Amino acid sequence: MDKTVVLNIVGLTPQLIGEHTPFLSRWQSQGKTASIKPVLPAVTCTAQATYYTGTNPNKHGIVANGWYFRDECEVKLWRQSNHLVEAPKIWEKARSLDPDFTCANLFGWYNMYSSVDYAVTPRPMYPADGRKLPDIYTEPMELRPWLQSELGQFPLFNFWGPNTSVKSSQWIAEAAKKIELKYSPTLTLIYLPHLDYCLQKLGTEPQDIATDLQEIDRVCQDAIEFYEARGAKVIVLSEYGITPVNKPIHINRLLRQENLITVREELGKEILIPGASKAFAVADHQIAQVYINDSSCFDLVKSILENTSGIELVLDEAGKQKYHLDHSRSGELVAVADPDAWFTYYYWLDDNHAPDFARTVDIHRKPGYDPVELFVDPHIKLPKVKVASKLLQKKLGFRYLMDVIPLDASLVKGSHGHLTTSLARSPVFITQQQDLLNTEKIEATDVFNLILKHLSIVNH
Repeated sequence: MDKTVVLNIVGLTPQLIGEHTPFLSRWQSQGKTASIKPVLPAVTCTAQATYYTGTNPNKHGIVANGWYFRDECEVKLWRQSNHLVEAPKIWEKARSLDPDFTCANLFGWYNMYSSVDYAVTPRPMYPADGRKLPDIYTEPMELRPWLQSELGQFPLFNFWGPNTSVKSSQWIAEAAKKIELKYSPTLTLIYLPHLDYCLQKLGTEPQDIATDLQEIDRVCQDAIEFYEARGAKVIVLSEYGITPVNKPIHINRLLRQENLITVREELGKEILIPGASKAFAVADHQIAQVYINDSSCFDLVKSILENTSGIELVLDEAGKQKYHLDHSRSGELVAVADPDAWFTYYYWLDDNHAPDFARTVDIHRKPGYDPVELFVDPHIKLPKVKVASKLLQKKLGFRYLMDVIPLDASLVKGSHGHLTTSLARSPVFITQQQDLLNTEKIEATDVFNLILKHLSIVNH
């Protein structure tokens, strides 16, 4: 098999490849590019599962970045077990054809307890005193101390949150190089998330994120030149394009106003209780999985959604089948926002009753995705002083609450999930192997076979 490397540059689209990305522009011009028709929803976990299984969500089961676990009556996002992906993976297919094949997955989702040979993924430590400490999970286990001794601690707080920066993508790229030199995998999958967060926070035009484009271009140049010097075929791809947004839709508030949502008061704050609610939504960028526990409310919920400004599609059973979302993990209804709108998870009607985690970076307790975690509350005077005081509490071993995140959804500049029809904002597949790419447009499910072709495997 031929050594192959996949650089997943999240959020990369044709309109972003230009003056601020001189290396990628030149490298693209020497190869061939196809636009990818994304799968619905065009979000990280669904896109990756589709690329690496060659199947749609109704087969692999990853219907969003998270969903309602009906048997536990809990919403869970950003799970990490690879056993949640219900279809065979590309590395399993390749290994079945060549027992010497090996695969490394650097920071792709569902990367724990996987059948890859080498895995690295974020996995913070949560001591009993309430702290969150940056760390990683690796397979084999000995990779963890070795990588962090070579590269330093993984910069978790630059990976997500108000402090997000290119440092996390640089660390991931360097880790991939270390693994290449030590193990030389046949297939290496590398997730570089930097642009994703900039586009949501700063805006979707090249001039909005010029510095960030230059930074990721340098990361890509270093990685591509390194791997090509080792004889690897390199693929650059992305998962989705990000569109400008200015219409947050508070879908759970709409349902609550109709007495469909149940909350529990805890110390004066409100906690959503999914199992006791007649209906609620798991908001995920521009899509929302809407779960209806009381079937008698189905028509009411559907009517509310269909009559809400900013919602383009409301998928019932027939609609879910059309978009390959007919899986038990999907909601009874799936709402898709207009290209310039997105869904918040907010369910409280008064900010004074928002749960304490609403003003923190807490991707696991929030019953939906929250891009506002990228911002520091602009109403905080001397925010650096407040953050410093919280960090001092952490250093001294005290419990602390890093409550610096605003509750202002209007701050968000970009989102994704909707199926954009703009080629300029579509995800891309770029390769130097021009004979392996014979079309300018591909389906998301085609990525699987294209990677196999780069490995010199024909999938029958």
